[in-house]
Amino acid sequence: MKTREVTIQNIVGLHARPATFFIQKANTYKSSISVIKDDKRVNAKSLLGVLSLGVVKGMTVTLSAEGPDEDEALAGLAELIDSCFGE
Repeated sequence: MKTREVTIQNIVGLHARPATFFIQKANTYKSSISVIKDDKRVNAKSLLGVLSLGVVKGMTVTLSAEGPDEDEALAGLAELIDSCFGE
C-alpha cells in the first residue's frame, strides 16, 4: 500500500463536478483507492463517499492505493488535483 498527500487548490474543493472527475479517474485503475481526511477514510471510487468528506480549497487529504497499479493511480489522481480539475 502506498500513500500520497495532496492539497486541494481549486475554488470549490472536491464538490460536485470536480468530485465526479476524481471518481471517474479513480475508476480507471484496478487498485483499491481511498481518500483520507482527518480520521475518515472513504472509497475514492464512490461519489457519495468523496462528497461526504466535505473537502474545500486549501485542505490536505491523503490518497491511499493498494494494488497492481497503485503508483500510477496515485500519480494520476495527484496530477488531476494539481491541475485544479481542468478549471
